[in-house]
This record gives sequence, structure tokens and C-alpha cells, in this order.
Amino acid sequence: MTWNLWWRFGPWVERQPAIATELARVDADLSLLQEVWSDDDDDQADLLAEPLGYHVARSHRADGRRHEFGNAILSRWPIMSHETLILPGPDGAPGHRSAVAAQIDRPQGPVWAVCTHLDWRYDGSQTRQRQLQAVMDWTHSLIGDVEGLAFPVVLGGDFNSVPESDEIRRLTGLAPSYVPGVVFTDAWAAVGDGPGHTWTRENQHSPDAQWPRRRLDYVMTSWPRPKPTGNPLRAWLAGLEPHEGVVPSDHSAVVVELDERRPRDNT
Repeated sequence: MTWNLWWRFGPWVERQPAIATELARVDADLSLLQEVWSDDDDDQADLLAEPLGYHVARSHRADGRRHEFGNAILSRWPIMSHETLILPGPDGAPGHRSAVAAQIDRPQGPVWAVCTHLDWRYDGSQTRQRQLQAVMDWTHSLIGDVEGLAFPVVLGGDFNSVPESDEIRRLTGLAPSYVPGVVFTDAWAAVGDGPGHTWTRENQHSPDAQWPRRRLDYVMTSWPRPKPTGNPLRAWLAGLEPHEGVVPSDHSAVVVELDERRPRDNT
């Protein structure tokens, strides 16, 4: 699952139990979360993970402190290692957005997951392409040849980009890729039903917004990969319903079921 938790915006105290309830209901093996808050006393990722028994990989600043406005990966399985990348801002210098990558000790074999959150501006396509270039170069340096992996890389997050944008086209093989020979399958495009809008003005937290309905949030798996391992099987939205009258976030979550069969299981 990927989900933007909308930091401490809006009625954030009332939204916390709604977020926790939805995470427990979905019960995902991996939850890739954005706009995760922390302060001197608490970290939202830990508060959400502990009751569910999940392990946490959290984005950090260069000085080792957890991001006050960051990303986190919650995993059912132990986390073997994790790294943070600080993304470039509009001027090319390191900004406040990040990506976190974690190697997960999955029982069927390890899997890499990468969670990120790109620039939000309507006119920010160039910045988002620069950020995705950084994420893809970094992922390639961490993992190496994706074709040799037992399970493909799971990439998710709030990309603040529609599927037709240049940044997503380059990521999904519809335009020259960020890393030669590596692209990603957009799970919703493969198996989702309907437009899959994750941000709409109908959400109670966004009544006066200027943007139209948009699909901004993605779960993807890397290609090349051995069939059928990692192929999307189902995709659906979550976090749409209010809890005690409060919708959890201004974004819907995207939940995806991936094929876990190994190639030899399909012979």
C-alpha cells in the first residue's frame, strides 16, 4: 500500500485514529507512507507501527535525525537495511523532500521497497523529473541489476504527477527511461478499475482546491522481471470512508496485490 498521510494539516489530531484504523483494516505486508510527522517526543511511523507489530524504515536528515516531514516504510517482516536520499529542489540544491529504500527480509526471499514524495507544484514537471532521475540513479547504485533480483523492486509514493506526465512516461517506458534498460509497471494501469483518482475536490479536506481530480499516487514494480513474479494482480483504493466523521487524509491510499509465485512455480 502507498498513502500520503497529510502530515499535521487540517484536523490532524482527529485524523490519527482514522489513519490507524484504516492501516489495521487493510493489513498490508508493506505500507509506503508519505508526509509522516515526527517531533521531539513522538514519531507517527512508530505510533502507527507498534500496535500492529510492524517494523519501520524511516527517512532521516543528514545529521541522523528523523524527518519532521518525511517518508516511512512499515513492514510485516524484519528490515535488513535502509537508506535515505535527499531529493533536489526546484533550484537543483538538496531540498526538504526525500526517498527511503529498505531491504525487507521477506520469508520467500528479500525484497527492496522504495518510497518517495515528489514536488507538488502544478508546473513542477521539470523538478519532478530531476527528482525521479535522482531516485532511479540512487536505486540503481543500491541494488544493481534489477533483472537479477528474485523479486522486483517495489516503488511507491505520492509522485504528484498524472500518468500522462513526462515524469511518469519516462518511468513506465512510454518515453526514454531514467536508467537505460529499467522501467516500472504502474499497477493501477495494469489491473486497476476506473480512473483511480487519489486526489479529488470531493474529499472533505479539499473543498476549495483549484486542481481537478487526479491520480497522483502509485505502486509500481521494476522491469525486467521473471514472469509472473511481481506482476500486479489487483489494485484498489482505500482510506475513502470517514472514521467518526473524519476522513483520514486528503489523499486516498492505493492497495495492490502482487504475484508472489516464482518462475518455476508456473512451469
